[in-house]
Amino acid sequence: MSTSVRPEPKPGVMDIAAYVPGRESAPCATKVWKLSSNESPLGPSPAAVEAISKAMGHLELYPDGSATKLRNAIAETHGLNPANILCSNGSDELLGLLAQTYIKPGDEAIFTEHGFLVYRIQTLAAGGTPVVVKEDKERADVDAILAAVTEKTRIVFLANPNNPTGTYIPVDEVRRLQAGLPKTALLVLDAAYAEYVRRNDYESGIELVSSSENVVMTRTFSKIHGMAALRIGWMYAPAHVVDAVNRVRGPFNVNALAIEAGAAAIRDKAHVERAVAYNETWSAWLVEELGKLGLRVTPSVGNFLLIHFPENGGKSAADADAFLGTRGYVLRRVVPYGFPNALRLTVGPEEANRGVVAALKEFMES
Repeated sequence: MSTSVRPEPKPGVMDIAAYVPGRESAPCATKVWKLSSNESPLGPSPAAVEAISKAMGHLELYPDGSATKLRNAIAETHGLNPANILCSNGSDELLGLLAQTYIKPGDEAIFTEHGFLVYRIQTLAAGGTPVVVKEDKERADVDAILAAVTEKTRIVFLANPNNPTGTYIPVDEVRRLQAGLPKTALLVLDAAYAEYVRRNDYESGIELVSSSENVVMTRTFSKIHGMAALRIGWMYAPAHVVDAVNRVRGPFNVNALAIEAGAAAIRDKAHVERAVAYNETWSAWLVEELGKLGLRVTPSVGNFLLIHFPENGGKSAADADAFLGTRGYVLRRVVPYGFPNALRLTVGPEEANRGVVAALKEFMES
């Protein structure tokens, strides 16, 4: 019999390492550039800001619990059936809802060694067992994933592109993965950075969801749409998955301002294309300049770069992070992702991009 004199969480909860967001501050800096959270340097669509302004006068009303206006806008933009779309308080919520819906104690969820930390958190929170597989040259390895599948596998989480590496696997490999999974296992394609990818062999997951019964694609408005503050995510899934998840989600999980802003933002295709063009220009520039400093950068199709530092000589990632902090540049340590000697850099405003390279040059030459 328990001798506790206070409520205790269920077994396993206190074994979960809480997710820690990117830092926002730097010591001894008069101006801080936050380049740690993959936020858009262009901000939101002006149409989204206008939509929020118009909605501000009705804050006393509950939002539409089905987010119909937002679902219809997403469906219109991507040519989908709105009945197969479910909106959420950020795509993180969807990952949790999927785990809660499909994983029970004793079940397993598979993800790769450098995958999003939330996969582990939500698997453990649901009482499941995380199964971590090795990557191949910082990319998901389909053969390794399939080799890890057992009769207990209920979900395979695949970030494509992946964070923090920025790597992706082509659509043929994603299809091979799905074909090799048991029909009872759900393949969750986390496509948070899909809009940034301009590769002929990439597909976000829409086609595979449309032709399968065990594939789900999740997306977000936090990245290319520049609306991280509003927490808007969405899922495209088979009808039976949408029906199941709808039974466990909160009734008003997307607020009214988010619904209006999201519907306006996703229709502003010109703003998205500006963000893509900006990212391609500055990502290429950063890779070239960092290479001149002798730093290896993992090839990325996202709006961020994984920078690898020397292991000795006082030029480690920890040393660089401390030095950059004194100059006002906040990058992301990625030790929990399996990269003890790397920093993740968000492609930021022009001044920040040029400034962080100059600071790194100073650091490497000091």
